[in-house]
Amino acid sequence: MKTNFVILLLLLCVFAISPSQQEEINQHNPGIYHQKLLYKVQQWRTSLKESNSVELKLSLAAIVAGVLYFLAALISSACGIGSGGLFIPITTLVSRLDLKTGKRFLGQYLIWVILLLGQLHECKSCIEKERVALLDFKKYWMSITQESDLDYVFPTWNNDTKSDCCQWESIMCNPTSGRLIRLHVGASNLKENSLLNISLLHPFEEVRSLELSAGLNGFVDNVEGYKSLRKLKNLEILDLSYNNRFNNNILPFINAATSLTSLSLQNNSMEGPFPFEEIKDLTNLKLLDLSRNILKGPMQGLTHLKKLKALDLSNNVFSSIMELQVVCEMKNLWELDLRENKFVGQLPLCLGRLNKLRVLDLSSNQLNGNLPSTFNRLESLEYLSLLDNNFTGFFSFDPLANLTKLKVFKLSSTSDMLQIKTESEPKYQFQLSVVVIRVCSLEKIPSFLEYQKNLRLVDLSNNRLSGNLPTWLLANNPELKVLQLQDNLFTIFQMPATIVHELQFLDFSVNDISGLLPDNIGYALPNLLRMNGSRNGFQGHLPSSMGEMVNITSLDLSYNNFSGKLPRRFVTGCFSLKHLKLSHNNFSGHFLPRETSFTSLEELRVDSNSFTGKIGVGLLSSNTTLSVLDMSNNFLTGDIPSWMSNLSGLTILSISNNFLEGTIPPSLLAIGFLSLIDLSGNLLSGSLPSRVGGEFGIKLFLHDNMLTGPIPDTLLEKVQILDLRYNQLSGSIPQFVNTESIYILLMKGNNLTGSMSRQLCDLRNIRLLDLSDNKLNGFIPSCLYNLSFGPEDTNSYVGTAITKITPFKFYESTFVVEDFVVISSSFQEIEIKFSMKRRYDSYFGATEFNNDVLDYMYGMDLSSNELSGVIPAELGSLSKLRVMNLSCNFLSSSIPSSFSNLKDIESLDLSHNMLQGSIPQQLTNLSSLVVFDVSYNNLSGIIPQGRQFNTFDEKSYLGNPLLCGPPTNRSCDAKKTSDESENGGEEEDDEAPVDMLAFYFSSASTYVTTLIGIFILMCFDCPLRRAWLRIVDASIASVKSMLP
Repeated sequence: MKTNFVILLLLLCVFAISPSQQEEINQHNPGIYHQKLLYKVQQWRTSLKESNSVELKLSLAAIVAGVLYFLAALISSACGIGSGGLFIPITTLVSRLDLKTGKRFLGQYLIWVILLLGQLHECKSCIEKERVALLDFKKYWMSITQESDLDYVFPTWNNDTKSDCCQWESIMCNPTSGRLIRLHVGASNLKENSLLNISLLHPFEEVRSLELSAGLNGFVDNVEGYKSLRKLKNLEILDLSYNNRFNNNILPFINAATSLTSLSLQNNSMEGPFPFEEIKDLTNLKLLDLSRNILKGPMQGLTHLKKLKALDLSNNVFSSIMELQVVCEMKNLWELDLRENKFVGQLPLCLGRLNKLRVLDLSSNQLNGNLPSTFNRLESLEYLSLLDNNFTGFFSFDPLANLTKLKVFKLSSTSDMLQIKTESEPKYQFQLSVVVIRVCSLEKIPSFLEYQKNLRLVDLSNNRLSGNLPTWLLANNPELKVLQLQDNLFTIFQMPATIVHELQFLDFSVNDISGLLPDNIGYALPNLLRMNGSRNGFQGHLPSSMGEMVNITSLDLSYNNFSGKLPRRFVTGCFSLKHLKLSHNNFSGHFLPRETSFTSLEELRVDSNSFTGKIGVGLLSSNTTLSVLDMSNNFLTGDIPSWMSNLSGLTILSISNNFLEGTIPPSLLAIGFLSLIDLSGNLLSGSLPSRVGGEFGIKLFLHDNMLTGPIPDTLLEKVQILDLRYNQLSGSIPQFVNTESIYILLMKGNNLTGSMSRQLCDLRNIRLLDLSDNKLNGFIPSCLYNLSFGPEDTNSYVGTAITKITPFKFYESTFVVEDFVVISSSFQEIEIKFSMKRRYDSYFGATEFNNDVLDYMYGMDLSSNELSGVIPAELGSLSKLRVMNLSCNFLSSSIPSSFSNLKDIESLDLSHNMLQGSIPQQLTNLSSLVVFDVSYNNLSGIIPQGRQFNTFDEKSYLGNPLLCGPPTNRSCDAKKTSDESENGGEEEDDEAPVDMLAFYFSSASTYVTTLIGIFILMCFDCPLRRAWLRIVDASIASVKSMLP
């Protein structure tokens, strides 16, 4: 009776499936199907998080879900599926049901659950033999694992006899027999040269899938040797990807597993020609993944794999297009992935023989020419990607005209010489769902797009398209979800008057569109989730209809010419907004009125507009999600409100270049997650805070204000960049404490006095130090050579975490997932001003558009102070320094010859001091030197010549009358020139001290000799002595007579 019942259910299942689906199942590769199933299980949790929330209603879907949850609980607990393995797919499936799909679901899926219930009483737990074998496997795995990770080795595998090993992690059992059918071992921290003893797997006689992506070096079996895997007669799937250490030595082991249908060796650092002949016995293989290795060379051995249906050779270094001749003989192929290799030349004609091919990915190679005419034979082709190749000349789509099953087409070229045939005579038979034609120098939209009705994603970005935005694509394709038209030359944006579309993602940024944004855009596109219209020339007010976009989460209209106040309907209707960018426009009025409903904001940028008034209490005062707030470069007035410290999630705050007054609220700088705060360019007064927040380091910009008082010695704690330039700070440089984080310190243009603290020598991670334009005196500490002034483990970009969501999947196969990925990030540009090469320039940190120039700047500026004494020779040890400015001080002595060790120096300014001696000839070895200024000193001797010194003009040496030689007009004595050229200028360094020593010695000798002569004269009675005494007496009498 039971058997009849099962047969009846099977018949019902067969009839519930359509004939086309039945044919698909009959032809489907079980290995590929299993691989896809494992992939889908891994993606279920992710897809749940990314899917939109569904309102729970008492519907067919809800009722079916309730029943299936109960059944899943019984099956999961009784049959070893475990961990809610059925709840997740059922949730994903049922939550998307509607009445239209309900019958199909009941017919095709529910029947399988009933079959499982029919066998429920036969479900068994794992058998003792395999439980013991699993514990032996764990023991062996612990022996090859690093000691620090032993606690993470299969923690649920234990010796408890009541524990069902089918419920252990990484295990899947046959619910009927209780035998292990799948073993998964993920990434592990293994010891070097770790080998897996395959004999430990022999007890698992029914295992079908082995996934060993764990960092192994290879296999070993001292008994069976290379034939070890032959013991696993049911093994179908072997996944050895992401080991990174495998080489060809494992292939003889794999070749023994003749039952394999699926083999993955992805990402194993396998290098050189792959010996396909060493896996020639795998005649049942239907899937082979060799991607992400360093493979090259011939592919002849592939011909042994007659049943192969899916081949992935992507991310290797195959180069010869002739090697594809072998692939052309594999006429059973369904999928061929050759992306990111080094193939050069035209596509081979023989690819047209693969008439069963469904997926062909040739992207990221160096292919050129046109599509071969034989492509019209690829009658099964559904997916074709030719992205990022080097196509030039005339390119036609005509070979694809008759491919009725084609759904995805993608093309781009690294060359700007491509000309695409946009007009076509034949009628194209395909109906695409995805078309990507970007970076192709398109000047006109291909005509075949006019006949497409099922498009869901269109990407025509980075071309030369002009005129009207092609909004007719919306009218022709009601299911279009994504339209990307950025980086073109469009000038007009008009929406059809009557259209209401389901479009969710629209990007028309970086075009030449001027005029007004369409008034009806909000009515026409009410379901938009993201819109980017930045970097155009839009003018006028924002349309009030944008308030109808109640689902929009991201809106970027920055870098346009919008003006006026924000419409009330906009600020109250778009309550789903998370990212709002209106910067670099001319919006005016009060900043965000009280009725604003942006309650979900995470990023708000309104910088560089004309907003006025005070930052009043309103929307933002209670916002806990806001992470980025930029209100800089407006006309805001009043104090900084204390409620801003309630923005507990704030990481970036910039309100620079306004007219804010008052003091800095201490609570504002205490926000725990702040990474950047910029209050510069205002009228702020008062003293500096003693401490700031920023648990992970903060960049603090307070320059160009009216701050007064001393600098607290605790201010540098947790601070990475401190900019205090151009305030009215006074006192001496404090003995800073906790200076480990600081790498840019700028205190130019204040009233700092006293000597340079030796505590500055503790700034070991410093890269830019600017103490110029103060009143510092004393000596330059020689210990400054301790400063790194070089690359450290720091960076100068600030931004929120990069988030990635995948709202749509338009196509999916074994190797290819054609989805639409939305990447959200928010960077704050960092500007640092520093004097270099006689200019006071701005240097910027990394943003999403710019490279990080600031991270390559290492400099020290001590100019315009009252420093005296010698220049410490130890400063020559700062070999990574690019800028040194010691000008406008009272430094004496000579230029240290050790400065020749400043190999990276680009700008050296020693002007306006009291330096003497000669210019060391060794400085000519400074090959990077662009600016050299020693003007207005007391230098003498010959000016060195050679290399960079030949590029410096007379301005570099003005005010040194004792210097001679080019580029000055003063000639030097021929002998002196000869001597100095032979001695390399070193003698000049010693001349000054030698001359002074001779002068002091001769003066002292003369004085002593005179005294001795007078003393001897007084000791003898002679006419000279008497004459001398008479002169002395007369002089004394004369002086007395002059006194009163």
